Amino acid sequence: MTKIALFGTSADPPTAGHQSILRWLSTHYDWVGVWTSDNPFKNHQTSWSHRMTMLKLLVDDINLPKNNIYLSDKLSYRRSLMSLVKAKEIWGNNSDYSLVIGSDLVNQIHRWYHIKDLLNQVNLLIIPRSGYELVQKDLIALKKLGGNYQIADLDAPAVSSTNYRKTQNQSVLIQPIQEYICQEQLYQ
Repeated sequence: MTKIALFGTSADPPTAGHQSILRWLSTHYDWVGVWTSDNPFKNHQTSWSHRMTMLKLLVDDINLPKNNIYLSDKLSYRRSLMSLVKAKEIWGNNSDYSLVIGSDLVNQIHRWYHIKDLLNQVNLLIIPRSGYELVQKDLIALKKLGGNYQIADLDAPAVSSTNYRKTQNQSVLIQPIQEYICQEQLYQ
């Protein structure tokens, strides 16, 4: 069975942390579907089109032994359930789907659109994030919703888009994204 990782991200902007996650996913899954999403729980500082362009720069910068990262606006929806529907149109119903989420989202997932329907169709892969420890009560609540999950064995860099927007610390970004932000005068 084909193993598919689905990784929707706000990418506002995409960081070296996002790149690390994509590289790891690429070595553990047959395909990685990635897209920029408009998260209904966040306010985005940059348009979807700028974020998608930057995400493409990030993916293009990854050197991988296999070319299995599928970046597509076809997967981009505000609701993960709709992204899953589109993924099934691409890879079929007989694939094994894992939805990739950061540990910062575990305590809010119960508020997601039709979460029980989503959890009936995917496994969750939780990416540990610095500053967002996994709390046992949240994992128990996730199980009660019907969520099957695993925690990724990944030590991603402790960087975030939010921190970049606050500090403008360019070291968390890859060079092509730094140049794009400067060229387009974003995050000023």
